[in-house]
Amino acid sequence: MTYREYLDEKPIIITAALTGGVHGKEANPNLPETPEEIATAAAACEAAGASILHLHARRPNGERAFSTKRFQAVTDAVRSATEDAIIQHSTGGTAAPDDLRVEPLLTDPAPEMASLDMGPLNRYDRLTSENTRELVDRLHEIMSDRGIKPELEVFNGGHLNESLRIVDELRDPPYINLVFGGGTTTIPHPRNLQTLVDNLPDGAEFNVLGFGAHQLPMTTHGLLLGGHVRVGLEDNLYYRRGKLAESNAQLVERAARIATELGRPVASPAEARSILNVT
Repeated sequence: MTYREYLDEKPIIITAALTGGVHGKEANPNLPETPEEIATAAAACEAAGASILHLHARRPNGERAFSTKRFQAVTDAVRSATEDAIIQHSTGGTAAPDDLRVEPLLTDPAPEMASLDMGPLNRYDRLTSENTRELVDRLHEIMSDRGIKPELEVFNGGHLNESLRIVDELRDPPYINLVFGGGTTTIPHPRNLQTLVDNLPDGAEFNVLGFGAHQLPMTTHGLLLGGHVRVGLEDNLYYRRGKLAESNAQLVERAARIATELGRPVASPAEARSILNVT
């Protein structure tokens, strides 16, 4: 997308990242963990304007789970609670064996979309994810075989290079998620977002994700450049400095309100499917 498309009022796709796999209720008691809690949050986010629901699974004790069985439980609950939102499974993982990274792709039915980390990631003191080319290619092959559209997770400029390696194999349009925050993600600054956008492959749609306090300014800047946005408690626990977010839907509502004020209509799930060529 381009600034021209912003001026033409192209609809914006909002992704809601509901729970993640790092922090839990100890960080924000409003973060959903059980399939039932995640489904309730998903329905509220869809009603608030989210077209894509980015899902993680958790064990009964709240820790992150990778198993197909746990993802199936979450997906079934979310599909029952929502109308037409696009289901996107996370395949990201810190210190997880490669075989476990495959499991979220094996639910029945397959998710319409899944995240595909394009290179190594370090966050916090002990969390690291290698994301070797071998693993990336394996996950990409399974997604292709099962008709799952990948969202390419670009944590820094080098990962954009890695995206170009497989972009010709992707169903048009490629969907690229530009990630800003700490660790080995891109340094959060508007000029760095502009640089990445300037280097996107022709025809690509892009999404902007900012961790923590960077969620609001980076996603808002992405709106002006014609991009889409991801918000939610996985990425940001606060509504404003010192005030915890009350729900995922509260963050979606703010993103939708800002987009509308800036002249970007919020895409329905059907419009998002058309824009991204998701069936």
